[in-house]
Amino acid sequence: MQISNRLIGPGQRPYLIAEMSGNHNQSLDTALAIVDAAAAAGADAIKLQTYTADTMTLNVRMPGFVIDDPKSLWAGRQLYELYQEAHTPWDWHAPIMARAAGHGLHCFSSPFDETAVDFLEQLDVPAYKIASFEVTDVRLIRKVASTGKPMIISTGMATVGEIDQAVRTAREAGCRDLVLLKCTSTYPATPDNTNILTIPHLRSLFGCEVGLSDHTMGCGVAVAATALGASVIEKHFTLARSDGGVDASFSLEPPEFAQLRVETERAAQSLGRVSYGPTAAEKPSLAFRRSLYIAADAKAGDRLTPANLRCVRPGFGLEPRHMDAVLGRRLRRDAAAGTPLSWDLLAD
Repeated sequence: MQISNRLIGPGQRPYLIAEMSGNHNQSLDTALAIVDAAAAAGADAIKLQTYTADTMTLNVRMPGFVIDDPKSLWAGRQLYELYQEAHTPWDWHAPIMARAAGHGLHCFSSPFDETAVDFLEQLDVPAYKIASFEVTDVRLIRKVASTGKPMIISTGMATVGEIDQAVRTAREAGCRDLVLLKCTSTYPATPDNTNILTIPHLRSLFGCEVGLSDHTMGCGVAVAATALGASVIEKHFTLARSDGGVDASFSLEPPEFAQLRVETERAAQSLGRVSYGPTAAEKPSLAFRRSLYIAADAKAGDRLTPANLRCVRPGFGLEPRHMDAVLGRRLRRDAAAGTPLSWDLLAD
């Protein structure tokens, strides 16, 4: 499949998405600087989130509307206030997308309700992302799929049945190009809670491109996911974690994202195919294997012994496996030290 002019799938390096989320800290200048930095770090796409606090939740403090998990990054925060702080103003989308286009960077978004889809269609986004928390929102999935644009669906927390429902809904509504992202919906996630062996299983179950929406620190998990067939990697991105922001603590900084680009590309290049024996590049190195060589000047008729025959480098003589077979045999002609042993040197 492809997004705009970028092929995605086997044989291609992973498609890297830099998720801005709320790391702009309500500054358009910061948002534009994040776009610039993402392009310089090697991202293929910058991703936004399109919602308002009112399209996400209710402005109340009833149970469930305030985060009461003491381990959460956002413990004690009211959902409405959190979404007010984190949202990207809708009138910023056009200038952000224009800045991205100037870098040749794709820019698309996660819509969180149907009005957001209508708005993003006016901006002609090249693709859509469905966030993990919306994977069961079949009305939203149906609306996005009806655009005919490529869809990327995160699967954090989703059961196989829920993923199947989302995939069937998308395909029945017109989606032809689909990517499923393995995701762990904890912030940050830990490597031991990421279970990336699910990635090839997703590909097998649903017959589509697969990838990773990664909330772990660093790029190790993403590199490992690439080796398991991930063709898309999404990471949260910030100019500096010290700037703060709702997602900053588990976001990559520009030098780290640049390293992600390098290492996932190396991982993709390394996959190759099932192969044994020397590659074309390795063949010159065969010379540095051990082989059998005359180790002391010998005359025709002399017997080969451990004193005049050794297994050494380079590799132009008989293979080491023949040592026992040739010891005790006589030479057909004189041989100076450093002569590679060959069958035609032997008299019998």
